Amino acid sequence: MAATRHLAWEGAFNARDLGGLPTTDGSTTRWGAVVRSDAPDDLTAAGWAGLWAHGVRTVLDLREPEEIPAERAAPDWVTVVRVPLDDRGDTAFWQYCADHRLSSGTPLYYGPFLRRKADRCVAAIEAIADAGPGGVLVHCASGRDRTGLISLLLLALAGVETAAIVADYELSEERLRPAFAALGWRDQGPLIRELLARRATSAEAEILSLLNTLDIEAVLRAAGLGETRLAAVRARLLAERAG
Repeated sequence: MAATRHLAWEGAFNARDLGGLPTTDGSTTRWGAVVRSDAPDDLTAAGWAGLWAHGVRTVLDLREPEEIPAERAAPDWVTVVRVPLDDRGDTAFWQYCADHRLSSGTPLYYGPFLRRKADRCVAAIEAIADAGPGGVLVHCASGRDRTGLISLLLLALAGVETAAIVADYELSEERLRPAFAALGWRDQGPLIRELLARRATSAEAEILSLLNTLDIEAVLRAAGLGETRLAAVRARLLAERAG
């Protein structure tokens, strides 16, 4: 398998491997173990072939049921697991986010979300822990917000260096820019940076604050993540060390 982060699968625009990232103990994350992406709905046959060649055999879909187009089923060889992360039925929480301008498109809502819905995050992480052999592709719609949160949690549990976690989060803006242009949509990057600047913060600062103020492992354990699955996730994500 070629060690490359960006995956140029036909029909996807924000797919990247979470391998090769440095950990605090001098190891790295395993190539091909977990891929984060936008929704694979528009993958062509060549795109799905690329996914197969990369070793992906499980797809974890974080979208709500109403977001999923029924006519775009995945191939039979891939196992699809659905964990609706947002829990949009919790209208009180999402109204709180709206009232406090904790906009999606930014990590502003990550902290409140983790404190309120850590159980949903645990369900997603357990799905990855329980996946069969082969890589796992994690996605939402654009591969930025929900996928960004679960990726952040996975990397934190694997002990990835904080700077590398921040850098991975920020890659989505770079990948989404040409996608928005191709769709004729306005680039959201400047709008997001302006929104954050009005609050005297940035995406980097928010991610750093989250990682530095929350004990991610403790939060997830308290929400039900057990030792066996935690060990399984780490074993999946971490490359074996020589010697």
